[in-house]
Amino acid sequence: MSRDPIERLAELHGIGLGYHDYRGAYRQTSTTTQRRLLEAMGLNLKDERGAALAIEQHDTVHWMRMVPPVVTVYVDDPVRVPVSVPEQLGAREATWRVALEDGTESGGTLPLAGLEVIERGQVDGRDFVRVALPLPAGLPVGYHRVSIALDTGLAGSLRLVLAPRRCHEPAVLQEGGRVWGLSVQLYSLRSPRNWGIGDFGDLCRLIELATPLGCAVIGLNPLHALMPANPEHASPYSPSSRQFLNVLYIDVERVPEFRECEPARAHVASSRFQALLAHLRATANVDYARVAAAKSEVLRMVYAHFRRVHLEQGTARALAFRRFVEARGEPLQLHATFDALDAHLRLQGPQYWGWPSWPEEYRDHTSPAVNRFARERVVDVEYFAYLQWLAEEQLHEAQALACALGMSIGLYGDVAVGANPGGSETWANRRLYTHDASIGAPPDALALKGQDWGIPPANPAELVLQEYAPFIVMLRNNMRCVAALRIDHVMALYRLWWVPRGLSATEGAYVHYPLEDLVALVALESQRNRCLVVGEDLGTVPNEVRVAMERHGLYHYKVLLFEQERDGRFRLPSEYVRGALATVTTHDLPTLKGWWTEHDLALRDRLDMYPSKEFKHAAHAARANERRELMHALVRAGLWHWGEHERLPDWSPALARAVQAFLGLSASRIALM
Repeated sequence: MSRDPIERLAELHGIGLGYHDYRGAYRQTSTTTQRRLLEAMGLNLKDERGAALAIEQHDTVHWMRMVPPVVTVYVDDPVRVPVSVPEQLGAREATWRVALEDGTESGGTLPLAGLEVIERGQVDGRDFVRVALPLPAGLPVGYHRVSIALDTGLAGSLRLVLAPRRCHEPAVLQEGGRVWGLSVQLYSLRSPRNWGIGDFGDLCRLIELATPLGCAVIGLNPLHALMPANPEHASPYSPSSRQFLNVLYIDVERVPEFRECEPARAHVASSRFQALLAHLRATANVDYARVAAAKSEVLRMVYAHFRRVHLEQGTARALAFRRFVEARGEPLQLHATFDALDAHLRLQGPQYWGWPSWPEEYRDHTSPAVNRFARERVVDVEYFAYLQWLAEEQLHEAQALACALGMSIGLYGDVAVGANPGGSETWANRRLYTHDASIGAPPDALALKGQDWGIPPANPAELVLQEYAPFIVMLRNNMRCVAALRIDHVMALYRLWWVPRGLSATEGAYVHYPLEDLVALVALESQRNRCLVVGEDLGTVPNEVRVAMERHGLYHYKVLLFEQERDGRFRLPSEYVRGALATVTTHDLPTLKGWWTEHDLALRDRLDMYPSKEFKHAAHAARANERRELMHALVRAGLWHWGEHERLPDWSPALARAVQAFLGLSASRIALM
């Protein structure tokens, strides 16, 4: 019996045909899900011949493309480039040329007859052979360009990535040291000087206060760019772009141009503005709209001063800004253009919530309309680039301060798993992102109905075609100003749960990514930026990911609330993994107090997240048992006096201190409070 073409096509495009759920049961991917995901990837499967034609096209491209878009190799491994050769042409030799990223070049010619054959195939009646063309040993770590030409005239080029085997590890950890740090949501910091939201100035003050206590690291929420024209969209895990920063964190009064600009300083010093700031500092929650309005009003004045006093005069500050713009290149220009366009269109009405709702002429960043807007609104576009410069400058100053005061690590950043479907990252690279599917997670013990995060996934085939450039830029920009970086949902380097539009999260499937290539890029950028990498490996973690993390030096992420054996016993501190960052809880789990008082379970009930009453009762019973097991662990560690015959203690600060002390005793090299 011939194989189902949809299933064959799904396999070719990395769609998993099934998976083992959190209980160990095998779940097969339905044909409907396979078809919907293939269509989301851009395949035309509208008729019966569609799948067969798509398979033929895949095979044709596989053989007709002479060399792959990118080859990734670990340093000191043999460098072999796969070359597809049409046998009928009778090619006898191949000439290669390597252009290193430092500008130097080398080359040579090799006979094809002696090369190792990788595979043979046939397309349209023509025979092909794929051979491995070896390049010289000793090529340096980095991003290089390889050109290959056959003596028949066929030629191709590719990116060659030479990567170190392991990620960077700070000296204090290499030497066996253990350190502790604080985890903060930057926006939640309060001070008598900020403007109603924690900012980079508050971060510097926190560093000054924590360093003398022995704090070695400050963990932060993702600082990704959001949408300045829509400040109420505040989730750092649904950013406009992961390549740039949230400008709301700028400490306006630390900006050099603010200190020079008398009108801006007078405006801020006015009784009306000071009353506004007092109100913003006193609110129970961040008033994002009014905070953004206050900052924008003053930053516009500061930018006008910068243009007049610095850009027009060609000062050192102006040159520094121009260098920044040049270094960040087209991605910055597109992001600033997006912010300017978004602000312009939102003034016209609430119907414009993101680029998919924009007039058609603005949805393509290469369109004449967008180019015309960027030319005509050059000051507006430059304003948003200026804000990115200020934000990066202040974040860099915070890390420099941490180092100067003696923190052995410093800032620990966080990169989200994806970007908002209406933001600049997806607008600037529409071909990369799949808009008829979203990222999520299959059902598990925490989300029994599965999860749909509403975030469009990157198409792995398109990522390869773009030579991983978007992924590299994202890593580099996030590592530049920090000493450690958490990769949210590190399993995304291997696979992501895709949910087809219109289907439930239970009807998704795993789509696979080139794990070894992506981990190699992480290691390369980690070493170049001297940035420790922590992979958030919670939940169902494939063995392939665990092995890759160990082999290439990505730290594990250990959460006390999950560190339990199969029988429910909490692991003792001595049983924690050494190469890991350990913490009690995370941003998307209940607080320790909420967990102990079962606030999260009550919230799930109010949100109708239990499939049945039986699941609800089972969750409460399981939590009661977990609380008892945690008490047993604290007793075994000598941190609490309690007996099985006694009732569980009520929540108290003393209990919180005992749990944090338990974590502090762990074998993990980093403990984060």
